Amino acid sequence: MAAFAVILPAAGKSSRFKDKEKKPFVNLDGRAIWLRAVEFFITRPEVVQCLIVVSADDQEMFRRRFGANLAFMNVQIADGGAERFESVANALSLVKPEVEFVAIHDAVRPCLTEALVSAVFAKAQQTGAALLATPIVETVKEAGDKQQVKQTVSRRGLWLAQTPQVFRKDWLVEAYAQRSKHQNITDDAQLVEAAGHVVHLVDGAATNIKITSKADLYLADAILKAMPKPKPSSPSGPFGEEEMWGGRGLK
Repeated sequence: MAAFAVILPAAGKSSRFKDKEKKPFVNLDGRAIWLRAVEFFITRPEVVQCLIVVSADDQEMFRRRFGANLAFMNVQIADGGAERFESVANALSLVKPEVEFVAIHDAVRPCLTEALVSAVFAKAQQTGAALLATPIVETVKEAGDKQQVKQTVSRRGLWLAQTPQVFRKDWLVEAYAQRSKHQNITDDAQLVEAAGHVVHLVDGAATNIKITSKADLYLADAILKAMPKPKPSSPSGPFGEEEMWGGRGLK
């Protein structure tokens, strides 16, 4: 069985969220969003290491609030950088030597499923690099500066990237070593592509949403309530987030 590490970037500024609390730390149906994002990895036998990237300004609060969860789940904190790729690079430097594959998953994608994780992990082992994605089904318009339609773009072959994105560790380390050579890179898969490797798509799900705005919280809450029960086989901590912190966040 190949050994996997999982990195969850959570060091962003959450500027579009417009709340005093950053997105990964807001509660969603009783548990912080990042806890829901990590819970489908911590019980998998092939996952030998989980790292969450937190900015220096947030680490005192994060350890105080989630110290019990971190200890119970054996999740390690990595230092956040000035931008996302620096944050992931910091976490990548802490990955254990025995790890063969690294999965990067947004800390604000809380509606993952075990089936999706299994599918993208399996494809990465077969091919070396894989990510979840969904084909674009809506009509795509390209607009000018004044929001006037310039043209209708063919959606054939276009996909929306999701996470987890999973790579051979040596490929990812190589790609990150060369990242200063590239501009306008928007995700880890594109960085690995720029290093000359083929990345494969795995069918994701429309429900695997990324929390960007407050409205996304209500959609995620509805998705979680509609998902089949039971929840993952292991709790996220020795006691519930709801009991520890008074259920702050979405009601």
